[in-house]
This record gives sequence, structure tokens and C-alpha cells, in this order.
Amino acid sequence: MLSKEQIAQRISKELQDGFYVNLGIGIPTLVANSVPKNINVEFQSENGVLGMGSFPTVEQVDADLINAGKQTITTLPGASFFDSSLSFGMIRGKHIDLTVLGAMEVSQNGDIANWKIPGKMVKGMGGAMDLVASAENIIVAMMHTNRAGESKLLKQCSLPLTGIKCVKTIVTNLAVLTIENGQFVLQETAPEVGVEYIKSVTEGDLVVAPNCKEMFI
Repeated sequence: MLSKEQIAQRISKELQDGFYVNLGIGIPTLVANSVPKNINVEFQSENGVLGMGSFPTVEQVDADLINAGKQTITTLPGASFFDSSLSFGMIRGKHIDLTVLGAMEVSQNGDIANWKIPGKMVKGMGGAMDLVASAENIIVAMMHTNRAGESKLLKQCSLPLTGIKCVKTIVTNLAVLTIENGQFVLQETAPEVGVEYIKSVTEGDLVVAPNCKEMFI
């Protein structure tokens, strides 16, 4: 099984030179630590930063530099800062090439639930609804099961939805999956994780791609 850092490392292989990428809260923020050295990527944070770098060392910490999850960050040469209206103008104007989001649930139809658990206090929905409504390329980074061992890849989401039919690719601690024709398609398995085990912890309909392979980190 992959660690959260390894999930981010696998997602980093989907980055392309020149991409503008929005990183959501949680596991997605770790992607900034794993950018391949031969490409240039501009990370955007919805609180108004373009040009985020990796997480800071103790010596680099600046409490005024934070991402959307209020974690301290570094910035790269040429980084810029702006207000929310410009930030969401980038998002709604489809100027983001790739969006990486966390999720509590994803359905086999591509629906995503990632902003609210009924009965628990939330600070707000953040920018996730704008991101899923505007982005054409969304990768979800998540754990395959919840703390009780129950699948988070479902036939239908049980939590309030963030977006409908918008997710195309999911990277979990067990696998890389795509959503095609209303079902999960297993593309890659995590090292030492068997196909049958992945099937057993996936509630939604799952098929195995003909060229399914072991994931390379």
C-alpha cells in the first residue's frame, strides 16, 4: 500500500511541462514536493498564489506564505500574489490545466463528495465546486477505504455532492483507476497489492483493464 507521499509521487507523473495546476487541501498539496526535475509547472492556490514551491524547511518558514489549507509554503522565483476574484477568474476561465483534489467519496459515475459530512462543522465549501465545474482534467487523490475499512469508491455517493460526472482519474493507496462508461477501470495496482483485494474493497462496479500493470513510483 502507498503512503500519502507516494500517492502524490504517482500523481506527479501526470504533470507536463508548462502546466498550470491547482492543488486541493490534503494529499494533493504533497504533489508540489515531487515535481520531476526536467519540467516546469506553475502551482496555483485558490487563496491567491501562483508559483508555489515545495513545503518549507524550518529555516524557510514564513507565516505569511500559506496555501488554501493554511499550511506554510515556499514560492518560486517569479511567483505572484493576488485577490480571490482574480484567482477564481483563473479557475472559472478554464486557465488551469490540471486540478488535483482530495475526496471523501467518489462514485462510479464520476461524482465527487469532498466538502461536507452532515452533522460535522465545516468552515465552508472552499473552491472545490468552482474547480470541478470548470476543470476538464481532474485527478482525485484519496485513500481507498475509510477508517472503518469501508470503500470510498461507491456505486453512488452518500455524502453531499461537490460535483457530478466530473472525475476521470483516481489515485488511491491501492491503485490507479479511471472512470469509463459508468464503472471504475483498474489501470495500475500498488506494489504487492493484488487485484482481488482491490476488488474486495471497492463497492462500485470494477473492471480490470487489459493492460493493467503494477504501479511504478
